[in-house]
Amino acid sequence: MSNDNSNNKPEIEVREFVRDGYSSQEEINERRRKEKALVRRLDCFIIPVLMILNLISYLDRANIGFAATQGMARDIHLEGNQLNTAISVFYIFYILAEFPISIFVKRLRFDRVIPAIALFWANALYLCNWYKREELGLRIALLFVASALAGAFGGLLAWGVIHLDGVSNMAGWRWLYILEGLITVVWALLCIVLVPRDYETAYFLNDEQKALMRKRAEEMDAYNGGSGHYTRKDIEEAARDVKSWAHAVIQIAIVTVLYGFSTFLPIIIKEGFQFSTVQAQYLVIPVNIWGSIAYTVGAILSDRYGARFLPLAICAPFGIVGYAILLCKAPSEVRYFATYLIVIPCFLCCGTNITWLSVNCAPDGKRAASLGILLSLTNIGGIIAGQIYQANSGPAFTLGHAWSLGSYGFAWLGWWFVRAIYKRRQVLKDKMLSEGAVVPEGEYTDRAPDFKYQI
Repeated sequence: MSNDNSNNKPEIEVREFVRDGYSSQEEINERRRKEKALVRRLDCFIIPVLMILNLISYLDRANIGFAATQGMARDIHLEGNQLNTAISVFYIFYILAEFPISIFVKRLRFDRVIPAIALFWANALYLCNWYKREELGLRIALLFVASALAGAFGGLLAWGVIHLDGVSNMAGWRWLYILEGLITVVWALLCIVLVPRDYETAYFLNDEQKALMRKRAEEMDAYNGGSGHYTRKDIEEAARDVKSWAHAVIQIAIVTVLYGFSTFLPIIIKEGFQFSTVQAQYLVIPVNIWGSIAYTVGAILSDRYGARFLPLAICAPFGIVGYAILLCKAPSEVRYFATYLIVIPCFLCCGTNITWLSVNCAPDGKRAASLGILLSLTNIGGIIAGQIYQANSGPAFTLGHAWSLGSYGFAWLGWWFVRAIYKRRQVLKDKMLSEGAVVPEGEYTDRAPDFKYQI
C-alpha cells in the first residue's frame, strides 16, 4: 500500500530538522522523541473529549431507530411514512447550519462553538489546528470509530431501557430519549472546561510543549496557511475547485448509506430478518463494533502509507456484496451476516473521504470553505436516507437496499475520478518544479507547485 507520498519521508524529515536548526542526528532524534510524547499527550487530552462528543452526537441521531422498534410511532400516532418524513426534515436543518459553522467556527472560537453544538464537523476542523497533515487521518478516523461505537452503545442502552417500560407511567422509548439527552447536556457543559481554545491556552501543556507546538505550527504553515482567517478569495477558490464538489457529491452517496444503515438497522433486523424487539436491540451491537474495528485498521494503514484512495477502492466492494445478499431471498442468518460486510466500508468511506479532501486543501480558509461545501451537501444524504426505508416497504426493504448498493457503486467510481484529478495535477506540479518554478514568499495554497497531494 505504498505510494509516492511516503517514499522519501525520512530524508525529508531530516532536511526539515536541519533547516530548522537541528544540526546533529542526536538533536534530530531528541526532537522526534519529544514530538512523539507531545502527540501522545494530545491524544490523551483532545481525542477522548471529541470522541465522546461525536459518540453522543450520533447517539442522539440514531436513537429514533431504536425508539421505533419499541413502539414510538404507535404511541405518538405516526401513520404511513410520517416517521420517514420526520427523519428527512431533521437533516434539512443540518444542511442550513453546516456551511456557516464551517466558515465561522474558528473566528467564534472552537472552545465556545464545539460545546454549544457538539457537531462532528467542527471537531474535524478543530483537529487540523493540533495535528500535522500526516497525523490527521487516524485522529479523524477515531471520531468515526466513536460513531460506530455509538450504534453499539445505543443498542445496549436501548436493550436496557426496555426494562424501564412503564416506570413512572412512561414508555421505554421515552426513557431512552431522557437518558441520552441528559448525557448530551452534561457532557456539553463539561466541554466548556475540557476544550481549550488553542495550544497557547491548553491546560495540559507546559511551556516546553507549547514551544514545540509553535514550531510544529510553523512547519504546518504551508498546509494551514498562516493566520487561519478565511477571506472571500478562499471561498471563491473552494467553490471553483472541482475537487470540492467531487468529494461532496461522493459524500452524499456514502452518507445516504451511513444514515440509512445506522438509523434503520434495528428495524431491518426486527422486521426484515424476523427477530424479536429484544434480539434486534442487541444484535446491532456486534455489527457496529466490527465496523469500528474495520475503520481503525483501515485508518492506521492509510496514515502509515499516506494512501487515501486504496482503502476506499478496496473496502467499498464489500458493501456492494453485502447489499446484494440482502436483496436475495437468503436465510435470516445469512442476511444478518451481510450487515457485517456492509459496515466494513460504512464508516471508513465516510471518514476517509473527508480526510482526503481536508489534507489536500490549503490554506485554512479554503479548507474550511471546501469542507463547508462537502458537509452542507452531505446531509442531502440524510434526507434521502429518511425516504428510502419507508415503513410500507418492509420486510424486504428492496428500495433501500438497492439504493444503498447503487450509492456504494457510484462512490467507488467517483473515487477513481477524484484520483485522476489529483494525479493529473501532481504531474503538472512536478513538471513546474523541474522547470525551476519558484513559489512566492508567503503564498500558501494547495495549487502551489511545492504542495504535494496525498493520493
